[in-house]
Amino acid sequence: MLVEIWSDAVCPWCYIGKRRFETALGEFEHREEVEVRWRSYELDPRAPFRRSGNMAEHLARKYGMTVEQAGARIESMNRLAADEGLEYDLARTPGGNTFDAHRLIHLGYERNPETGAAVKEALLKAYFINLEPISEPEVLQRIAESVGLDAGEVRDLLGSDSLSTEVRADEADAAELGCTGVPFFVIDRAFAIHGAQDPGTFLATLRRAWSRSHPVEVVPAPGGSACSEDGCAI
Repeated sequence: MLVEIWSDAVCPWCYIGKRRFETALGEFEHREEVEVRWRSYELDPRAPFRRSGNMAEHLARKYGMTVEQAGARIESMNRLAADEGLEYDLARTPGGNTFDAHRLIHLGYERNPETGAAVKEALLKAYFINLEPISEPEVLQRIAESVGLDAGEVRDLLGSDSLSTEVRADEADAAELGCTGVPFFVIDRAFAIHGAQDPGTFLATLRRAWSRSHPVEVVPAPGGSACSEDGCAI
């Protein structure tokens, strides 16, 4: 069973959703037969290399609220993250463009699925926990090397437009599937879950998707060898 997750590395709900999904997957009876693939989605494709101002000011401008209101929302999100074991400090996150980060995830998947997933986790941790600017090449280089990617290969990637087409293809798929925000979870291209839902919702949907793709085959009983609500043939 394939679970594809569209996500951005600067999306606070995406890291929370990742943890909630992982909790559900850990309880899923067929978890060993589930392949998880992280897909690219840019919340702001026009984002600058580094955002000016702090997070509260940015949110206030974007959503037409006061800086104080934005600060209250930030604190609320920090508390939600803490419930999932994540120590956010959103007010200090640096912002910036994530296109190269998405290309780096694709490079990881070219190595193997485990490395691709490790790049994704490392990017989220670097941004939300370590407060690092993941738009900067030297930060991406260090993150990539920390999960085992070849240093020269990473430098070549960041110095070119390699894997750009793959990022754009993910984004085109998201639009075709009706994705208007992230995180967005799609199971076997048949079931979709929008947002960082609770683990129970994820688990129930995983089970529904499994049942759909693995229907029970019933072998009919030969005459007189079974009982029914109408009685037993003896």
